[in-house]
Amino acid sequence: MKFSTKAIHVGQEPNLEPGGSGDVIVPLHLSTTFARSNVEVPTRGYKYSRSGNPTRDAFEKAFASLERAEHGLAYASGLAAIDNVMRLLQPGDHVVAFEDLYGGTRRQFSQVWERFGVEFSYVDMTDVSAVEQALQDNTKMIWIETPTNPLLKLADIKGIKESVGAQDFEPLLVVDNTFLSPYFQQPLALGADIVLHSTTKYLGGHSDVVGGVIAVNDDKLHERLRLHQNAVGAIAGPFDSWLALRGIKTLAVRMERHAANAQVVAEYLEGHERVAKVIYPGLPSHPQHDLARKQMSGMGAVISFEIKGGPKEAKDFLERVELFFLAESLGGVESLIEHPAIMTHASVPLEVRKKLGISDSFIRVSVGIEDEDDLIGDLEQALG
Repeated sequence: MKFSTKAIHVGQEPNLEPGGSGDVIVPLHLSTTFARSNVEVPTRGYKYSRSGNPTRDAFEKAFASLERAEHGLAYASGLAAIDNVMRLLQPGDHVVAFEDLYGGTRRQFSQVWERFGVEFSYVDMTDVSAVEQALQDNTKMIWIETPTNPLLKLADIKGIKESVGAQDFEPLLVVDNTFLSPYFQQPLALGADIVLHSTTKYLGGHSDVVGGVIAVNDDKLHERLRLHQNAVGAIAGPFDSWLALRGIKTLAVRMERHAANAQVVAEYLEGHERVAKVIYPGLPSHPQHDLARKQMSGMGAVISFEIKGGPKEAKDFLERVELFFLAESLGGVESLIEHPAIMTHASVPLEVRKKLGISDSFIRVSVGIEDEDDLIGDLEQALG
């Protein structure tokens, strides 16, 4: 089955067996516990909803199929998924991470895992050799976002995997695929060991569910992560799983519209006299445009740009938009706009933001699926 078909059918087959109700939509199983007729054998393998729930299982199976993975695991948030991956490490282990990361990821690394003895090196992964040079004897993991949040830098997943594979040891390659969704990028096929997403973004797609997911192919790795999921308990609840399952049914058509709108908006901003710089992989001006065309099947819907002036000009513009809601997050059907230095990346130290280039005039846009003419009109009036 192809992508759109899998999103609607895998893990969601109606139960047409005797006693089955034939539901076309996966039922919402809210029960916390499951009765059994045999003391030793749980009914259909279900005992307690933290350990396994039919609705969550359906979502995990459906999501895994979209990443072409053997296994999927669903969590209470994207950060909970990150936390479960990090529990694969021990004190003294070393992680090489992209220098430009979502602020919440970097906060978890610096304020949680460093306290437990995990070491981190942050490098510019647009250069594969920088990853090689950062490797240490105790490096156990390489952490990639591509595109990054919010500078939209790209990492060559296949190139990094081949480079690391030439070493005497091979750290786990983890890719945060949130910005593109499995529709536009397939990291496992490029050599990643673990792929994760914030379900809150494109997978859910409607700004009404918080969640996270992990996809892996390796059976032993899956067993360890499944143990963490159950033992730590940060699982996706049944209703959150149901909402995410509903969301992925329309993922393909939404991503196509998101990306088409984003291309139009990016080209408009790049030609506007009040805009100093636009960053979007779909623009030839993006320094890694060729890699984007090679590694990604679509350019996504997140755009970053700098408005001419300073914080006052940025604030005035952000408070004048109407269709673009001034709000954190991304990936919903509605267009969102935000100020990373004050909002999503406020937890990143000032000196780090300056080094990365996240200035007070830096703005991030999540382009929704509204009519493109209306979006351009809103930007025009706000910039004017």
